[in-house]
Amino acid sequence: MTEPYAVPVPKGYRAGAWEVREPIATGAFGSVYVGRRAEASPGLPESAALKFLPTGTNTPRQLTHLRELIDREIELYRRLTRPRLIRMYETLVLDDPARPALDGATVLVLERAEGSVSALLATDPRPATGPALLAQICEGLAQLHRAGWVHGDLKPANVLLMADGSAKLTDFNMAAELEGTHAYTPAFSTPDYTPPELLWGEIGERGRRIRPSADVWAFGVLAHLVLTGSFPLPGATPSSRRDAAAAYARGTDDLRLSPELPDAWREIVRDCLSRTHADRVTTEVLLRRVETAAGTPRSPRPRRGRRRAAIAGAATLALAALGYGIGTWAMADGSNQAASLARYGAAELRTDKGIPVAYRRLIVDAAHFCTRPDVTPALIAAMLKSESNFDPSLSDPGTMEYGIARWTPDVLRWWMQDNGVPASATPTPPLTPSVSIPAMGRYLCYMEPRLKPGLPGDKRILLAASYRTSYGKVNDTGGVPPKYRAYCDRVAHYLQEYAPPGKK
Repeated sequence: MTEPYAVPVPKGYRAGAWEVREPIATGAFGSVYVGRRAEASPGLPESAALKFLPTGTNTPRQLTHLRELIDREIELYRRLTRPRLIRMYETLVLDDPARPALDGATVLVLERAEGSVSALLATDPRPATGPALLAQICEGLAQLHRAGWVHGDLKPANVLLMADGSAKLTDFNMAAELEGTHAYTPAFSTPDYTPPELLWGEIGERGRRIRPSADVWAFGVLAHLVLTGSFPLPGATPSSRRDAAAAYARGTDDLRLSPELPDAWREIVRDCLSRTHADRVTTEVLLRRVETAAGTPRSPRPRRGRRRAAIAGAATLALAALGYGIGTWAMADGSNQAASLARYGAAELRTDKGIPVAYRRLIVDAAHFCTRPDVTPALIAAMLKSESNFDPSLSDPGTMEYGIARWTPDVLRWWMQDNGVPASATPTPPLTPSVSIPAMGRYLCYMEPRLKPGLPGDKRILLAASYRTSYGKVNDTGGVPPKYRAYCDRVAHYLQEYAPPGKK
């Protein structure tokens, strides 16, 4: 599925020396396209990623915010050229009064990548190349910090994978230059990668004060995720993990790292995630230790061949995670991506049983959002089949239920955001799959620990019954209420059908 592009640019449109080709991704403010060099221009590659940002349109408030972020990114690109940072070749300002949506827009011409670590982890939660990639990511951080800059938003989506499988840092609109021990960045961040002292830190007129140790914390979270497939702090949602970070920072809870974390990395991650910034390891020391643990004393690129194919193949599954810009990016159409998407999550969800390809990624990601083992892609798919037969246009005004997951809008409002906070307004039908399916995963994850221990039957089916009625009703009944047995029988049937052998 694709979302409307924030900046629609027709194929063949000329921007300086570049001709716009196929779309790559879009976000809330900007859109990225493949650019082909249409005229001779020394020093420029044959193709690049063109990021269009409507800095000549939108409301004054939006423009002020966007301009600040883009100015940060451009300033870093212009002043720093490092091997582990994505390159910017040039910037353009469009002069096209005939196209008001493009007139005055800024275009960043960036080095083109094949995918991102976020996309890689979506298909391979514990990639064999993880240690080598972490060494390169840490090298990129060291290069930034040596130059006197803080990244400010290190996360999997902001690490791009190149054609040879190597890693480079990108998305520098939160980056800031150090002034002594601190830099100042906008008061935005991704909670899972933000150290506790910044989650509730004071915000002044210049923004939030940040140290390089914030990037070190983010690296520790990223390393734990790459090496174990899980976050280092417990919780099914970003808000619950944020609360766990607060309890850890206060000293009321200890850091309990995954037993799957290799021994060589355990102390590295622990030192990155020290409670206070003063106790965290410095970037230079961190780099030496990471390179030793990865067995890459000079951080060479991962070996070509099968590993390269695995990384590149996995990365192209989700161009949504390319970190070229601001916001959440949506995958563009394309036969290669569609073929890959058809097998997305195949280890957990069968590909030959009629589950619509368009919803596979939403289903698998909705289950992966939850750490509870009974919330699986097969369960979510079975419930969607039983609820609506995968019909995104379902409308049942009599019961006030709509969409692929049969949500009641005033209930969906509480589960449609991933930060644990209800939406400010009740959604209006039609309710899209991109909202309905992730919300189903969040709701199941919320209910799972609230079911009484020892209830008879398959816990997955009890969760399905709870979705139809409530976990309180299931607890009071001591199992599936008679009214919902036929529904649960359907879910059980499709659960067996959709789960691969060994996952039933």
